[in-house]
Amino acid sequence: MPNVRAIPTLRRRRLGGALRKYRNEAGVTLLTASRAMGWDESKLSRIETAVARLLPQDVAKLLAQYGITDPEVIAALEGLSKDAGKQGWWQAYGDAVGLSYKDFLTLETDADSVHIYTPGLIPGLLQTGPYAREIIAGISTTRTPQEVMALAEIRKMRQAILTTRPEGAPLKLWAVIHEAGLHQRSAGQPFLMRQQLKHLLDMTELPNITIQVMPLTATPHPGMLGLFQIVRFPHPWPTVVMLENIRGGHFVEGIEDVKVFDTAFERVVAAALSVDDSQQLIKTFIERNRK
Repeated sequence: MPNVRAIPTLRRRRLGGALRKYRNEAGVTLLTASRAMGWDESKLSRIETAVARLLPQDVAKLLAQYGITDPEVIAALEGLSKDAGKQGWWQAYGDAVGLSYKDFLTLETDADSVHIYTPGLIPGLLQTGPYAREIIAGISTTRTPQEVMALAEIRKMRQAILTTRPEGAPLKLWAVIHEAGLHQRSAGQPFLMRQQLKHLLDMTELPNITIQVMPLTATPHPGMLGLFQIVRFPHPWPTVVMLENIRGGHFVEGIEDVKVFDTAFERVVAAALSVDDSQQLIKTFIERNRK
């Protein structure tokens, strides 16, 4: 049976990790903090390990034991506590969505911005439906046609985050796409790539989206090692990096590790074409695809 609690567990894990960090930095033991809250010591341990839920009304009181009074920090942890039990819309797709993908969708939903480098394809947040189906079917080795369709639908539904969100501004996206990804062709759908490129060009008009193309003639850069995404969140949540391969994705956390990818993305941006030149190159590919 699939773990339908994967989404709240991720949010609880982030909340528990933050609480443990603040407690350790304050030099407060589990026993001392638990007694101050009137809890059994095991309850706080379960909260920090994402097994138990922390009620929103207890957040400020617990943080006060650690000397944390910053209203932004308190509000952020209260918000995460409230959302810990929410089920993402992607839960309706069942087993088609793997656990690591569910985790990523949760992070993307909570994120403020995403920086991504893709060496051979258009990023999922910028894909058209037909392109998404073609790519997912092409890279999948075990997916059924029904699962391919489901994943393509999910990919399109994710894109709403770029234009509207119930709370907060749309996601800020900075994508660097290797020129090789613009050469993609479909034997069965000759106009697929032209439609995809036109959509890509349209998306460059949105103020929260920056798109650059890495030319075939670029100098060596860190992106040559593969796809990576840097996912940033509002204060106080730390940045997370996602790496992908044929078996799925995994996350990189920790300040020093994330700094490496921040520096790598800066070098990728520097090696890529400017935004204006990238738009012109995309237009050139659209014209080529008229034939």
